Amino acid sequence: MNDLVLNIFRLAFLALIWLLVLGIVGSMRLDLSIGRKARTGTPSARTLRKHPELAEPEPTSRKAASTLEITDGPLAGRVIELQGQPILFGRAQDATVVLEDDYASGRHARLFPQGSRWFIEDLGSTNGTFVGDTQLTRAQAVEPGQRIRIGKTVLELKA
Repeated sequence: MNDLVLNIFRLAFLALIWLLVLGIVGSMRLDLSIGRKARTGTPSARTLRKHPELAEPEPTSRKAASTLEITDGPLAGRVIELQGQPILFGRAQDATVVLEDDYASGRHARLFPQGSRWFIEDLGSTNGTFVGDTQLTRAQAVEPGQRIRIGKTVLELKA
């Protein structure tokens, strides 16, 4: 009888722990989905990948960017060849471009190609990502010559 009661308490305790874990995961999903729903305007990067027809039509006179130059900050002067692969910016060692910047998050922003255009997307950073003087709230197309600021680091696409 005592073994039966002890096993029932163990199972009840295990069930409570799982309820706690599921509650935390559900809360995190809700927080993430609220942030996603609040972003309006042009389609997100995920939407553009699923529905490329939603992308803005490209003017024929636009030159495709071929390099990314870091114009200001600890890595100033560095030039990165754009090879059609996404570029992750942040302080984390697994980032494509590791920023030695106290104002950058571990996984701060991502620059990715969509057709012949490049888009920048903030990855939920603390201090934000700016194109010109405008803080990003969604993925945004970046034209050659536009300045991208991540913390103290300033980047610019070059054709």
